Amino acid sequence: MQKQRVFVVGVGMTKFIKPGREENPDYPIMGKQAVTRALRDSGISYNKIQQAVVGYVYGDSTCGQRTLYEVGLTGIPIYNVNNNCSTGSTALYISHKMISGGLIDCALALGFEKMEKGALAPKYQDRTNPLDKHFIKTYDILQKVDPAPFAPQIFGNAAIEHMKKYGTTEDHLCKIAYKNHLHSGNNPYSQFRDFYTLDQIKKSPRIYGPLTKLQCCPTSDGAAAVILCSEKFMIENGLQDQGIEILGIAFTTDFESTFNENSLMKIAGYDLSKKAGEQVYKESGVKPSQVGVCELHDCFSANELITYEALGLCDEGKAGEFIDKGENTYGGRVVCNPSGGLISKGHPLGATGLAQCTELCWQLRGMASKRQVPNLTYALQHNLGLGGACCVALYKKYNANKGWKRDDQTSEPDLLEKFEKLSLEKNQVNAKILPKL
Repeated sequence: MQKQRVFVVGVGMTKFIKPGREENPDYPIMGKQAVTRALRDSGISYNKIQQAVVGYVYGDSTCGQRTLYEVGLTGIPIYNVNNNCSTGSTALYISHKMISGGLIDCALALGFEKMEKGALAPKYQDRTNPLDKHFIKTYDILQKVDPAPFAPQIFGNAAIEHMKKYGTTEDHLCKIAYKNHLHSGNNPYSQFRDFYTLDQIKKSPRIYGPLTKLQCCPTSDGAAAVILCSEKFMIENGLQDQGIEILGIAFTTDFESTFNENSLMKIAGYDLSKKAGEQVYKESGVKPSQVGVCELHDCFSANELITYEALGLCDEGKAGEFIDKGENTYGGRVVCNPSGGLISKGHPLGATGLAQCTELCWQLRGMASKRQVPNLTYALQHNLGLGGACCVALYKKYNANKGWKRDDQTSEPDLLEKFEKLSLEKNQVNAKILPKL
């Protein structure tokens, strides 16, 4: 059976914000805002959506339904998914497969998260931890247990291995964080928009190994939504000028090499990223050297560093040189994380993958305002979740010779409403109204 081409025709997201504040909107309101913006962006009505896949990590069952009921009650299938940090791109991947396989013509992928303050920690103490194989293998290699939070340990160990193997330094990690904080200053959706010097990043509190606080992503509240469709649906609804084609998309889980090769980089997902990237390049026929912009999963600066090599953005062992030459930012070979990435934009787990897609669609449409990467043809997305799951996708604008379809040629940042106003809507769905499960 011939696969259908799949296009993104609508994107929307909320501002990512610090979690745990009483005035923060509840998840149905954040999700509604993201979906409403994606619908507005596409110009189609909600009743044209044939199915929805909703991703979140922290929440009760059927939170997807509860959120989308704020948008409409149309009886469509709503699937809830959880794949740790790659949850949002899992929703994207499933939606893509439904359309490419010819089962439907239009789908909504939604991701959101309402998180707690502080580092991530296991929620259940009475059952097997899904990361136990990763922890046990790490202990087998290092023969020690550290009290630091598990996530910076996993990625900090990967950085230490890369340093020993290839001669990279802590300064390279700091330069990645410096770049992403700098990029974030031009993103009104970012949780943090402050500029930091390299010295400030290096001297911020040490979390684990070479990783300091300003090299680590924060927990966040936020939501993002993406509308996907077939080529037939896009043409019938006159959406060609805003259509962004997904030329290739791949999804991988852990390989035997993750646990059998005594590599801390592979425990941190190096092979997941490498194999997914290779699949996408093969499917699309595009080479890594042709990619102009990449939203890459920088939960820690260490992961961005090793992923440059995994995705072929530079040669193996050359990440340090790639960074020193400025090849990872404006004026270099590929702009990585123009949004500010997870380190500065924030990381509401379920929303991250779809926020990456949203940023890349704005970039390919030329709507990214001060963040705009010039002369774009191809955009790459990388979203990784420990446990493990990795999604890589490659995008291209449907018709680069035509401009924005509708009369409103407003750039994306100008469409951002003041997020604080949402706190007034919170009372519609607060705990006084909703029954406790």
